[in-house]
Amino acid sequence: MWRPLGEWSGHSSLQTESFGETGSFRIHWKATNEHVPGKGHFSLTIHSAVSGRPLQVAVEDGGVGEGTAYVSEDPRIFFAVVDAGDLDWSFTVEEALGR
Repeated sequence: MWRPLGEWSGHSSLQTESFGETGSFRIHWKATNEHVPGKGHFSLTIHSAVSGRPLQVAVEDGGVGEGTAYVSEDPRIFFAVVDAGDLDWSFTVEEALGR
């Protein structure tokens, strides 16, 4: 089972608020409306909210696209950093719940 933690959208870079506990996430992402063909980029990196250090690049994509990424880290609190430009993007984060 998956518990929704948040959803974000935009067209430039962003840092989210803190989320999660278990370290097991599913991220649904979508990049659309590339403003200049071949110039759009979207990356999403999961960071430790304790130390601030980057832990895992969950998504690295150029141009229009969509997909699902899975993150598995040690339990703690996290935040996401989006580096994006020349397109619109959105993503949701869900956390895996115990069985």
